[in-house]
Amino acid sequence: GAGAGIGAAAARAFARAGAKVVCNSVSESASQVAEDIKNNGGDSLFAQGDISDKEAAARVLALTMGAYGRLDVLVNNAGIVLGGTIQDTTLEDFHKTLDVNVIGTFLMSQGAVDIMKEQGGGCILNTSSMVSISGQPAGVGYPTSKFAVNGMTISLARELGKDHIRVNAVAPGVTKTDMVAALPDEVVKRISMQIPMGRPGEPEEVADAFLYLASDLSSYVSGEILSVDGATWI
Repeated sequence: GAGAGIGAAAARAFARAGAKVVCNSVSESASQVAEDIKNNGGDSLFAQGDISDKEAAARVLALTMGAYGRLDVLVNNAGIVLGGTIQDTTLEDFHKTLDVNVIGTFLMSQGAVDIMKEQGGGCILNTSSMVSISGQPAGVGYPTSKFAVNGMTISLARELGKDHIRVNAVAPGVTKTDMVAALPDEVVKRISMQIPMGRPGEPEEVADAFLYLASDLSSYVSGEILSVDGATWI
């Protein structure tokens, strides 16, 4: 999910740290991110595909292995938000939210585990959310999906520790993505008043959390849901 926002920031952060990065998106949005990385001296590929589809997820992983021969870090960041209150959320929207946010994370992780076990280890990083901890007053599908991501993260960490595969998640709070940037200034100000640090986070600050969890600095950290939210509680 590298087309914009946190995913794009994470792709660039890993590239600056010297990683070879495969940028995925369901549209062609991540192709520009991959091109930017290459133009700045990095090594990156674009892999288009809907990771909630088993065959598409397998193609993304196959492209990665064909190009680089290894998969050391998987960042499951692709996600969507659909629906509102429980009365306003259609079954189709609920299914689609779970398909991308949960099934996509499962499929990519399942394929990555086969690779990582064979190569002797690796790191899986999932994108959670602050609403996975506190819920939210409307929009039931998204927090439900992120509670599931947390459960998957903790369970896989326990299952895969013996295989030298660490599994963690980052739970961002309100972050300056395109969605937040499009809000009126007065709305952003009102939101910021609820954040103890007084401002939304930057995508780069969330990306740094992913980078930390992938690095040797967190070599004994697994099964963690790392909040990056300025101490927000909603």
